[in-house]
Amino acid sequence: QVQLVESGGGLVQAGGSLRLSCVASGRTFSFNTHTMAWFRQAPGKERELLAMVTSGGTTAHADSVKGRFTISRDAAVNKVDLQMNSLKPEDTAVYYCAAVKGGVVVQTPPNYGMDYWGKGTLVTVSS
Repeated sequence: QVQLVESGGGLVQAGGSLRLSCVASGRTFSFNTHTMAWFRQAPGKERELLAMVTSGGTTAHADSVKGRFTISRDAAVNKVDLQMNSLKPEDTAVYYCAAVKGGVVVQTPPNYGMDYWGKGTLVTVSS
């Protein structure tokens, strides 16, 4: 089985930075066969896709966070990070790490076709 564990959430002031990490474990898991992604869900809002990195290393970021958030991975330790800069109060949400075998992330909330989900880490941005 595959387990995803997020960390790095917390309280920051607007304009600040935070780095989230997701560690994947499981005998069958590999970045070579899975696409990784970061999502978030704010209170009263639908879960949204923020960024993803394919098994081939290609990255993509949602328009809402493009230029501020950056996804990266470290295959040596099965870790996927989300570097968040210039944080805004609107970024306050629970942030989730997810994985899907293959390279397909469907545009259908709330699960987006993902196979595995972490439990989430809360990010709160104060004004």
